[in-house]
Amino acid sequence: MVVVTGREPDSRRPDGAMSSSDAEDDFLEPATPTATQAGHALPLLPQEFPEVVPLNIGGAHFTTRLSTLRRYEDTMLAAMFSGRHYIPTDAEGRYFIDRDGTHFGDVLNFLRSGDLPPRERVRAVYKEAQYYAIGPLLEQLENMQPLKGEKVRQAFLGLMPYYKDHLERIVEIARLRAVQRKARFAKLKVCVFKEEMPITPYECPLLNSLRFERSESDGQLFEHHCEVDVSFGPWEAVADVYDLLHCLVTDLSAQGLIVDHQCIGVCDKHLINHYYCKRPIYEFKITWWKKMSLKSERRGIHVDQSELLCKKGCGYYGNPAWHGFCSKCWREEYHKARQKQIQEDWELAERLQREEEEAFASSQSSQGAQSLTFSKFEEKKTNEKTRKVTTVKKFFSASSRVGSKKEIQEAKAPSPSINRQTSIETDRVSKEFIEFLKTFHKTGQEIYKQTKLFLEAMHYKRDLSIEEQSECTQDFYQNVAERMQTRGKVSPERVEKIMDQIEKYIMTRLYKYVFCPETTDDEKKDLAIQKRIRALHWVTPQMLCVPVNEEIPEVSDMVVKAITDIIEMDSKRVPRDKLACITKCSKHIFNAIKITKNEPASADDFLPTLIYIVLKGNPPRLQSNIQYITRFCNPSRLMTGEDGYYFTNLCCAVAFIEKLDAQSLNLSQEDFDRYMSGQTSPRKQESENWSPDACLGVKQMYKNLDLLSQLNERQERIMNEAKKLEKDLIDWTDGIAKKVQDIVEKCPLEIKPPNQSLAAIDSENVENDKLPPPLQPQVYAG
Repeated sequence: MVVVTGREPDSRRPDGAMSSSDAEDDFLEPATPTATQAGHALPLLPQEFPEVVPLNIGGAHFTTRLSTLRRYEDTMLAAMFSGRHYIPTDAEGRYFIDRDGTHFGDVLNFLRSGDLPPRERVRAVYKEAQYYAIGPLLEQLENMQPLKGEKVRQAFLGLMPYYKDHLERIVEIARLRAVQRKARFAKLKVCVFKEEMPITPYECPLLNSLRFERSESDGQLFEHHCEVDVSFGPWEAVADVYDLLHCLVTDLSAQGLIVDHQCIGVCDKHLINHYYCKRPIYEFKITWWKKMSLKSERRGIHVDQSELLCKKGCGYYGNPAWHGFCSKCWREEYHKARQKQIQEDWELAERLQREEEEAFASSQSSQGAQSLTFSKFEEKKTNEKTRKVTTVKKFFSASSRVGSKKEIQEAKAPSPSINRQTSIETDRVSKEFIEFLKTFHKTGQEIYKQTKLFLEAMHYKRDLSIEEQSECTQDFYQNVAERMQTRGKVSPERVEKIMDQIEKYIMTRLYKYVFCPETTDDEKKDLAIQKRIRALHWVTPQMLCVPVNEEIPEVSDMVVKAITDIIEMDSKRVPRDKLACITKCSKHIFNAIKITKNEPASADDFLPTLIYIVLKGNPPRLQSNIQYITRFCNPSRLMTGEDGYYFTNLCCAVAFIEKLDAQSLNLSQEDFDRYMSGQTSPRKQESENWSPDACLGVKQMYKNLDLLSQLNERQERIMNEAKKLEKDLIDWTDGIAKKVQDIVEKCPLEIKPPNQSLAAIDSENVENDKLPPPLQPQVYAG
């Protein structure tokens, strides 16, 4: 911006310097005079401005009233056009301001009528308002998104100790590693944790909180530094780990860096006794420049690995069936919601009782003929109250406990179901369980006794919902583990082994009753996902960006084994065995990717390949197996370890298949609809693109598929033409019939009575007697 003032230059300031003491001091004379002023001194008289002011803001032309520019006195524009300063003009006489004029129109609209810019231009207009010192506009923009949200974000980051220092450290470490490796990207480990104290899968929190009451001396025992580059946390705020990760990505991206991150597990460092560090560790990939390619890269499937963890930021794996929480946090939230519902039901029951008592008290004053009617009404209300109160009391029944003494005594009575002949597998599992517990002597006897009581109690709780039965089982797992750790002083490793055997024993016996029960919609979900997978039979590995080459014999074998494992999951009865099938399938997938790429597989490679395996295998009763594992598996397996990681990825794969659309496969909506309806199928690999070592059988298979696709298209075309011909024939027949009907209506056919017969033509002729007789035949003798 070039502005010339009529005052004498201040010798104490260098030419062109600007001061921000007030609005008028911001405008100083230029170092050299303009072309219109060359050769003569600058005028000392105030500059006069017309009522309508033409402006040239960096090449953008505007026209406005002088009063609009002077609307707010303490602004830079009001000072510039106050007449006390000289503003140069361009060749057309427009007053020139050396500033980008892209968003000056939004500034003028606010000065004219108070209009604010749309959200996408708020940040740019805010910078213009700062330059022109328009206070009212700044205040209103600060209350709009995204500036208002930025205030909240900065308030949250203000609670983070050394956030800016750690952010700079991430950039510096990434730069040094990229320079050392001479690579365009660098990776580093970052620990992000909200809570300070570590927890274990079986530790019971106080008051449904993740915080624990420990003394300061105990707290020092848990202090340790995870083996990472940078650590963030802990902090006191509602915002969770995902919010801080989003802030890190936002601030790093604002510096022009390409940032990608994924959770690679937890610290899992042993601290003391059975306490382990469970802080989640993330791998940040900082890319310094984008790799250019002549071919357009397909957009692959990417799921942020941090989304696999619990939403509370406890470091354990979450589950879609638990709304993103881990087993521990989900049970806490479930108990809170349940207690709230029970309280509301009790308040409702008490309110109904008070209303009925008031109605009964008021009815005592009425006598006579209405007594009989009211007695019937009172009886009906009493029955209704009894029913509702009974329903409320059911919430307080001991459904989550192992069973009362009365239930245990009743359970000892013989019943046909308990005394039925057990299967061979059940007998085998029972014998193995007893032999396993013999090594623990007294502790093993106590475990066997508790397990038998639990099974007997579950026999009388089959009428409960599957969620309540699941809660009873999870409570039993937690109670047994706590008893072994507190009373039996059993090490965490042996506790895990015992819990696996307990799960195997009880779930083998309960499998028939709790797997895909009729009271749930599991079977309906199974049929829906199977139908969905069959409809997606045309999906190719290239559409999912699967980094697996099935032409390599070893890779093809790995794919077949992975499909076999995921299908075999349905034949297992124990949740742990089903998880083992998922784990074996996942390891085969990682091996196939490693062989194809000649490098270890990443999480972005694993998930698309798992989706492809599920689509290709179409496992039976997939949803029922997932629900069964979620409800009755030992919670520690789903919360940590490779089993929990692979199971969470399988849940994400199923959710992706259910919501798969054209954009996910890099297809147009038209092609996606055609493939889904079966009208056509994707083109196969062309023959000229085959490698010389390709299998002849695979080539012939693709050739046959191409022929079948062409025949299918020809058949569709013939069927469409036949239907069109049939329609044309029907229309032609209807048209002919209509024309005949119109002719008949215009020219109706009249049928006259029949005339006399030919023999009676001369019957009325009176001159018949005068006619000569008819000729008679004559015979001549020869």
